[in-house]
Amino acid sequence: MNPSLPQRPFYDAHNHLQDAWLAPHLGRVLADLAALPLGGAVVNGTCEADWDDVIALARDHPEIIPSIGLHPWDVGNAGPRWQDGFLRRLEAHPRLAVGEIGLDRWILTRARPDDPRLAGLKRAPLEQQVVAFTWQLERAAERNLPVSIHCLDAWGALMETLKATARPACGFLLHAFSGSTEMAREFAALGASFSFNGSFLGPRQAARRAVFEQLPLDGILAETDAPAMPVPPERSTHALPGSGNEGPINHPANIGAVYAGLASLRKIPAAELARQIEQNFLRLFGRLVSRHG
Repeated sequence: MNPSLPQRPFYDAHNHLQDAWLAPHLGRVLADLAALPLGGAVVNGTCEADWDDVIALARDHPEIIPSIGLHPWDVGNAGPRWQDGFLRRLEAHPRLAVGEIGLDRWILTRARPDDPRLAGLKRAPLEQQVVAFTWQLERAAERNLPVSIHCLDAWGALMETLKATARPACGFLLHAFSGSTEMAREFAALGASFSFNGSFLGPRQAARRAVFEQLPLDGILAETDAPAMPVPPERSTHALPGSGNEGPINHPANIGAVYAGLASLRKIPAAELARQIEQNFLRLFGRLVSRHG
């Protein structure tokens, strides 16, 4: 491990360790994560087909916090009884968080028709996404479960929906937050935390870095979103062969590189940042951390 990095455990607030892109490398990935060390990682399911994979990973690896949800990209392809399956799993597995859920207008207005990431997906209109998001958010609020939220090009609709809907008292995460500082203040008043993604360290992401330079430290988490949103190659500490639809496959052990970049951005010692993120992570997800890890 790089000696300039903190020795406290890393916490990845959002990834997709169950993703098919990582499956050929999973043994190596898990070994690399164990060597960090990793204090906790929230692994997010996005559709009915991967919820049980997430649950199985958490059963075998206590550092994983499992989270299940119907992602806005998957709302249009959901089965007629997806809500029953969602509730059944929440009742059977008390360590589940809720997510990744949210709203996405980008897939309707700016995504290319032939974008390979959306192949085979029926793009649900925003109104249909709001219905699915609201229902899941209400179920999380009933159980006081932390929620991981995705939002692209739908900040107004998200704000309106959050204000009109019951929210979990423990709070929620806006993952890979790409909104403005002004928006962040409004969302924070509703209970939001904000995760910094390693891709924000790239040369074309100055606006996103500027927001995270200003956010209060007690509301910031760190994430990889692996296998998507890779860190810039020059900052990567762990590489995997092959590529996804948008380039290199992001190794989740690059969470260390995310911490290092964020500490540099905030001009604070790496150990201080690690201590603060640990507090922030445990405040939001702590009740779901395995006591057997």
